[in-house]
Amino acid sequence: MSLSNVEEKTTDLLKPWQEIPGPSSLPLIGQLHHFLPGGSLSNRKVFTTDFLYKKYGPIVRFDGRFGSPSIIILYDAEASSQILRGENLTPVRPAFYALKYYRTELNKQEGNPPDAPTGLITDHGDIWKKFRLTVNPILMQPETVKLYRHFLTEVAQDMVKRMRRLRNDSNMIEGEFDIEMNLWALESIGVVALGGRLNCLDSNLPEDSPAKKLINLINEAFRLTEKLENGISTWKYFATPTFKKTMKCYDDQRKINKYFIAKAREELEKKQKSPDDKKGALEKLLDINENVALIMANDMLFAGVDTSATNVTSILYYLATHPEKQSKLRKELASKDEKQSYLKACIKESLRLRPVVIGNIRLTSKEYNILGYNIPKQMYVVFGHQVMSKMEHYYPRPTEFIPERWIVEKSDPLCHSNANPFAYSPFGFGFRSCIGQRIANLEIETFIETVIKNFEVEWFGPPPKIRVSTMNYNTGPFNFIFKDI
Repeated sequence: MSLSNVEEKTTDLLKPWQEIPGPSSLPLIGQLHHFLPGGSLSNRKVFTTDFLYKKYGPIVRFDGRFGSPSIIILYDAEASSQILRGENLTPVRPAFYALKYYRTELNKQEGNPPDAPTGLITDHGDIWKKFRLTVNPILMQPETVKLYRHFLTEVAQDMVKRMRRLRNDSNMIEGEFDIEMNLWALESIGVVALGGRLNCLDSNLPEDSPAKKLINLINEAFRLTEKLENGISTWKYFATPTFKKTMKCYDDQRKINKYFIAKAREELEKKQKSPDDKKGALEKLLDINENVALIMANDMLFAGVDTSATNVTSILYYLATHPEKQSKLRKELASKDEKQSYLKACIKESLRLRPVVIGNIRLTSKEYNILGYNIPKQMYVVFGHQVMSKMEHYYPRPTEFIPERWIVEKSDPLCHSNANPFAYSPFGFGFRSCIGQRIANLEIETFIETVIKNFEVEWFGPPPKIRVSTMNYNTGPFNFIFKDI
């Protein structure tokens, strides 16, 4: 009772969340005018900068409008840790409502029970927790992930061969570099999710082949999802043409994923097994059942292609514009040091400077005392990791590419461990952290290793711009030069 009285008095001293600083509001339209052309927030890129932090401080309020919820953004690592730790048992991370709708309706059509999983991307609460506990030992198991090093190196080597074919006389890649990186990422994640090579890197891949159809469907799914997630949500009230196209795209992609999984299962059944053979991720998922394998394939392909492609583009850009770091990395790779500490440091530093998303999000399940304000239940809170990871008081010389900060001793002022760990969170936090992070890191490590061993990478002109959507996309021109070593 005494504790309860103290909590009530503490809550009484807190300011209501409506008093949190934020853009000014007008009658009827609220803060909408700031997002219209010419408004201070009309360009989404402001959310990747410290503009809001400098103007309003470490906590910013956005009022809900036209059916969208109110949102609070935090630019304080310690405050972020309070909510992230407090929501770590069954965290709710709202996103991808159209995909959730498709998967939920599909479960109904197939006669599945109400508690049947739809996927780690789209589920929440106890359904999500049960499914995560089912697949976690498989996809987060280091020994299982290590099995793919040889296959992913093979994919990287094939991509390097393709890059050589695509170079012009100036050693630049002809065509769209971002699309090429997407092909590499899809081929890599396909090895894990679908159990084998898709041949995405084959220049003569027939247009009517399942692999070519999958490539086109994944690109289309990203484009359509972006439209539904970022536009006015009229599709929630009636089926718009874009909504119908998106539902068909999701369905077609699921059917092709199902085709590849069935094909992989047939090959596994025919394969002569020896006692020393270790099972890969798909085989272990199939041991549970085919539906679990299909759900995880859908999730991995949806979440793992654009993200990995964007990451390697950013890493190559930083290495190209810091030749001394590139040279240092090449020496480490030539030494055959299995730890590859500097390679890992380069990847981490690139993710700090150019993360693939502006931050993480949670829907609160209880009240919080945050920076003097009462944050109620059922409030959307965004953690601005992209901005925090470039703040001077967390990371000295924050805008510089310094991979060494990830490997120096703690006594060095640059050392990353001197920063609050919640200032940097490229793969999320805790129980809801990215289940594919070990696989993603291995993909990226093998590709960057292979490229740096084969090419001197250079860059000219301004840095690639960032287009902010459901994630941060690098946009061209991609002025890379790949010179043979």
